[in-house]
Amino acid sequence: MLTTVIGAYPKPNYLKITDWFNAEGGTDTANPTELYQDEIKKMGVDAEAIFKKAAAEVIKDQLDCGIDIITDGEIKRENYIHYHCRHLNGIDFNTLTEKVARTGNYKCWLPTITNKISATDPFLIDEWISNQSLSDKPVKVTIPGPMTIADTIANIYYKSDEEMGNDLAIAINAEIKRLVDAGCKYIQVDEPLFARKPENALAFGIENLEKCFEGINQNNVEKITHICCGYPDKLDAVDYPKAPLDSYKEIAKSLDNSIIDSVSIEDAHRYNDLTLLKDYKQTKVIFGVIKIASSKIETVAEIESRIQEALNFISKEQLIAAPDCGLGHLSRELAMEKLKIMSLAAKKFY
Repeated sequence: MLTTVIGAYPKPNYLKITDWFNAEGGTDTANPTELYQDEIKKMGVDAEAIFKKAAAEVIKDQLDCGIDIITDGEIKRENYIHYHCRHLNGIDFNTLTEKVARTGNYKCWLPTITNKISATDPFLIDEWISNQSLSDKPVKVTIPGPMTIADTIANIYYKSDEEMGNDLAIAINAEIKRLVDAGCKYIQVDEPLFARKPENALAFGIENLEKCFEGINQNNVEKITHICCGYPDKLDAVDYPKAPLDSYKEIAKSLDNSIIDSVSIEDAHRYNDLTLLKDYKQTKVIFGVIKIASSKIETVAEIESRIQEALNFISKEQLIAAPDCGLGHLSRELAMEKLKIMSLAAKKFY
């Protein structure tokens, strides 16, 4: 059985970038992006070399753990949503607007859409080419989706979420096409807001997600979406706000009927009713088998048992083992230990 990671990975200590995992206040920090530009300036002319060194270490860690489809750990990103937004026309990082985000879970000051959104110059291609040169295994690129971006920035320009989502999808599509032209085979658009607002996902979110991949007809390019149910603000948080678990069921058939090839869902933190998997007739499921908000280390037997239960409802060829979400809250040592155990469990299903 193939294994992958979702995106984020703990940053090395020498990489002095405040992200939403290590910022005061965690993922609920009031202004999750304010320090980024100054911290890049402090790194000076060595910034790119430092980023490349960090990415190389992250990639090596994942390869050493036996992961089949890896990422660069989102090393350059202070926030996986706002990093992408920095490379879009129409979003002003000097105009901050206070907003309640994530269906009321926290309040923060966010960059603001002040004009029509459009793509700027390519920015992920050089990153991907550099990272892919470090690995014989495929490096996946992760991108925030239109609905999730819309929830994590402020807007004083667009009259509706549908119109805003449409323009975001067109801009994301431009960058995805550039990645495909460069040779990238695994592209993941993250839409955790689908779990929080399944009615919007069905009304326009899945349509805009498909628009992100419009014109990508190559059979060897994997079109992926990741739908988690919410991050805690710290490791080992108890009963932190999560999206309703039945959201997955509400949107499963529509996703299976979409152009998406693989759908990534949580299962480790909260077990799903696994009959959900029967709704995926043709789509692969990236199945969360590692808790990303717990320092408790899963056992090979626990993961193997849960995968075996899942295989009662979906074929082995359709299932890919992964953590629930990004690993940014974990230490490097803990992340590697969990990934090694996950790989050992998954390899039992060859």
